[in-house]
Amino acid sequence: MGRRSGGLVSTTSAREQTREHIARVSYYIHEFVRALLDRADVHDASKLGPEEAPTFERMTPILKTLEYGTDEYRAALAELGPALQHHYQNNRHHPEHYPNGVAGMTLVDLVEMWADWQAAVERHETGDIMQSIAHNTERFSISAQLAEILQNTAKDAAKGNAPVDW
Repeated sequence: MGRRSGGLVSTTSAREQTREHIARVSYYIHEFVRALLDRADVHDASKLGPEEAPTFERMTPILKTLEYGTDEYRAALAELGPALQHHYQNNRHHPEHYPNGVAGMTLVDLVEMWADWQAAVERHETGDIMQSIAHNTERFSISAQLAEILQNTAKDAAKGNAPVDW
């Protein structure tokens, strides 16, 4: 049985169509993974440049001692000033990069953002990815649905499942 396309009947079998579909899905997943690998290679590289490095070298040890989201942490972030603004402008995985925040991001941006949050909490003795997600959900007006997806990802990572052990 064929399929109709513009009045013509295709003789492609369902099995051949399924193979074509699988190949296209594979293509898109590989492209997505390539984009993520490219991001991994350049993540936060702007922090090593002259616009950011001196300020981040001074402030990173201080930030590491502070609990994320506290008034003290926000005050320390404010001291990053132009370096932090430059960082946001040059790194798409930050909601601040976009005029409409998280809503302007792509899936690749979101995955890099999650990985950044996960790695960031590991730098702090009191780091907790669930608290970070909760804080950032409010900070960036993240929808409940997306917040739950981020939490699910964190739970899987904590159990040794995707994405950490892929």
